[in-house]
Amino acid sequence: MNKIVFFLLFVPSLLSGQVLTKDELLGHFDPASHHDFVKIEKEYTAKKNIYLRRETYEAFKRMSAAAKQDGISLVIISATRNFDYQKRIWEKKWAAEKYANWTPADKAREIMHYSSMPGTSRHHWGTDMDFNSLEPSWFRSGNGKKLYDWLVRNGSDYGFFQTYTPKVGGRTGYEEEAWHWTYLPLSKKMLDEYNRQIRNIDITGFNGCEVVSELRVIEWYVNGVDERVRQ
Repeated sequence: MNKIVFFLLFVPSLLSGQVLTKDELLGHFDPASHHDFVKIEKEYTAKKNIYLRRETYEAFKRMSAAAKQDGISLVIISATRNFDYQKRIWEKKWAAEKYANWTPADKAREIMHYSSMPGTSRHHWGTDMDFNSLEPSWFRSGNGKKLYDWLVRNGSDYGFFQTYTPKVGGRTGYEEEAWHWTYLPLSKKMLDEYNRQIRNIDITGFNGCEVVSELRVIEWYVNGVDERVRQ
């Protein structure tokens, strides 16, 4: 039995039987006051007041301990980002002077090389996190490559998979992100529920939301993940 099937079938999920609301899927909540979320301890991050779903965090700590035994230090540099947090990131980029004469569709498409529209980010779910660096080049040599290679070999043993892999196989949406990993036993249900509950009209409340349908954001970006993460 391959590792994906093992985790989906045999890891008990805190989400089993739980109804996920649109607000949770779209990021309209405060993780600091949500009963399923816990604050990440400072030994795992240099950030203050960042959160993950409890089950995700416990799995990460098991993986981190194993990585340390092999001389690998996994540092969480981004975890749960709610709608308001993602909106601040998005609208700062939207206001950049270099986009002054761009059409909304072209501007959104360019920003979405690496950044999600508010309401569409997997970081809303408390299942995804970024490790160590946001620079693609860091993962191609030295300690960055050692860390990435370790995750590729071992991440699935703890339920973690790279969300945005190279696009050579026809994957759509965001560019490759070596730093972005998802805890599949929870995020699989999140993605399934997102596709069941969320429609284009639900993705609103920020600059550029008028091009959601035109850019097929749910089809091409929310679902533009590695095929193992979609299964």
